[in-house]
Amino acid sequence: MKKVILTAVAVLGFAFANAQTGGFSKGDAFISGALNVNSTKEGDAKANNFTVEPRVGYFVSENIAIGAKLGFGTTKKGDDKTNNFTAGAFGRYYFTPASQFSVYGQAGLDFTNRKEKPRDYKENEIGANVGLGLSYFLSNHFAIEATWLGLGYSVNNNGGHGVDKTNTFDFGTDLRAVSFGVVYKF
Repeated sequence: MKKVILTAVAVLGFAFANAQTGGFSKGDAFISGALNVNSTKEGDAKANNFTVEPRVGYFVSENIAIGAKLGFGTTKKGDDKTNNFTAGAFGRYYFTPASQFSVYGQAGLDFTNRKEKPRDYKENEIGANVGLGLSYFLSNHFAIEATWLGLGYSVNNNGGHGVDKTNTFDFGTDLRAVSFGVVYKF
């Protein structure tokens, strides 16, 4: 058992010793995103959810990256089906972009269109958010990141047709809302 533990520690130590590279610089591009598949069953009711949201970014200077995302999600519960389409843009300021470990601030703007069937219900939402993130390079091309969006504002038209809009303002330090991801640098 000692040999197995020592071997595992040696392999991890070697991996981290070789991973002392990475970081971003002007002209670098990266991809990341989100993928979620979920199925819930409660009694006879079953719900399925699928979301994919790739994002791409480009470093326009040593510290500043801009990017865009496109997302699609669908939820099916019984005969009801909801489709979401999201398009967004973001900007990031990296405090130490050339380092293996970096902290960044992020601001984003998103537009979401939601359609529900068979009700034929449609709504649009525009949102803005500001947050913080961390990235850590495991190799020259792969990094893991954690992002926390702590301040947000959105406006939802609730389908229009004489219905009042919903304005939402969020500010919080709820660290349960941290999202984790993998980044690939070109």
